[in-house]
Amino acid sequence: MATIAVDIVSVEGHIWSGEANLVIAPARMGEVGIAPRHAPMLTTLRPGDLRVQREGQDELFFYVTGGILEVQPKKITVLADTALRAEQLDESAADEARKKAEEALKGAGTKEDLAHAQMQLVEAAARYRAAQKLKGKRNS
Repeated sequence: MATIAVDIVSVEGHIWSGEANLVIAPARMGEVGIAPRHAPMLTTLRPGDLRVQREGQDELFFYVTGGILEVQPKKITVLADTALRAEQLDESAADEARKKAEEALKGAGTKEDLAHAQMQLVEAAARYRAAQKLKGKRNS
């Protein structure tokens, strides 16, 4: 089966590199699936889970807070703002961040505070959903 090279990097450094049969990413306008020989593409990422499928191996899960996805004929590059491997996601910490963001949203006084609180809530909610989804995968 055909594969495509994948590099996942973040501000913190290199996260993962390897060959994949399919990458599913949280693009700004919706989830996208990229297989070998995909048309070139450049899009921004929203907070969510990024999945890498490899033939005959377990699917790899990462959580990204945003960034850029670049697809070239033979390579996919994910330039994430922040990226965590599945095992680094903590459901209780994600839930706590979500609750704090909801409280900040209630207490927002200015437009800037409101926009910042909304952005924090979107990121925290996405992290919590990813942690819950991965918790189900780990227990199965």
